[in-house]
Amino acid sequence: MKVHEEELAMKLYMKQKVFSWTDKFNIVDELGNERYYVEGELFSWGKKLHIYDRTGREVAFIRQKLMTWLPRYFVEINGVVVATVVKEFTFLKPSYRVEGLPWQMEGDFWDHEYVMHDGRYEIMRLSKAWFTWGDSYELEIFNPANELLCLCVTLAVDCAVAQAENNN
Repeated sequence: MKVHEEELAMKLYMKQKVFSWTDKFNIVDELGNERYYVEGELFSWGKKLHIYDRTGREVAFIRQKLMTWLPRYFVEINGVVVATVVKEFTFLKPSYRVEGLPWQMEGDFWDHEYVMHDGRYEIMRLSKAWFTWGDSYELEIFNPANELLCLCVTLAVDCAVAQAENNN
């Protein structure tokens, strides 16, 4: 699979805050500059995450669809659902489909290494760190225009993985 312009690639680092009643993540760039802040809702039906930019403006919202066979999360930007992240039914390797976009996320979910692609090009590489307090991810995004969508898909997949771990 080809990579779009490698020199345009950017990295984001996502770190979950551990001692919190709700899901909270800080997202920084390669230089350590704060890019986004994510906060979940404490009392809600299903998982709900609000994504804020560094000025405190909400730029995206992720909500879980309840009463479905497999996990399904809606990604909203400016109040419009732009994508739905759906865990596909598989026996050996978990796989996630991104409805509304021509993206597929695959990889070794046991080794925490993922690739999101559109069939021809890689959109993002995602690595989850082992043995950390809270979830920590490195996102390598090959087109900066996809930054927010890649972050939202990562958050939705993290929610689905956490749900699966809690069910086991």
